[in-house]
Amino acid sequence: MSRRPPANEHTRRGDLRTGEGLDDALDGVEAIVHCATGNGRSDIDGTRNLVQAAARAGRPHLLYVSIVGVDRVELPYYRAKLACEQLVERSGLPWTIQRATQFHELVVWMCTSQRWLPMILMPRGVSFQPVDTGDVAARLAALIGAPAGRAPDLGGPEVRPAADLARAYARSRALRRPVLSVPLPGTAVRGYREGGHLTPGHADGRITFDQFLAA
Repeated sequence: MSRRPPANEHTRRGDLRTGEGLDDALDGVEAIVHCATGNGRSDIDGTRNLVQAAARAGRPHLLYVSIVGVDRVELPYYRAKLACEQLVERSGLPWTIQRATQFHELVVWMCTSQRWLPMILMPRGVSFQPVDTGDVAARLAALIGAPAGRAPDLGGPEVRPAADLARAYARSRALRRPVLSVPLPGTAVRGYREGGHLTPGHADGRITFDQFLAA
């Protein structure tokens, strides 16, 4: 489903924010993979609209993609994702929630968003466990057949310091900019330093950050 006009016969037009088009999009659907995000408050309203439309459509299986640590890291976006999880759990629908660690693309974005600086700044004392979107997609495909409740978390194959990941990015792009670790304040960063967003016991992803960069 997309807000854009249908690209082919497999696409339906709809808008989670307003509920427009949801009933038509869900007609005859047996399972929903809910990957959409507005990075904030609109996630909650969109998920509520989707749950209500799914209930009208005959209770299909709803698989929601969330983030490892939404219940441990004090970040507004994480709080919104946790609220969406709760909407799914209370929906009365057959449901599955799959939490994953940060995507490789997020680490790259953290570096490229600083392209006008003479260096790359990364949070001191913070590590990431980036996972490949292809690995996440494979897990979702395996889960779509039957509701599983809270599925085991999915993490990337490596936990690496943020600065180390940034240096790997710089090397892959032949950049000579230095990487500096800087202390950042706040409860959200403390949650990251404490590893609330990591799941080393579920490092099931296969593609490492270096392999992602090479590809």
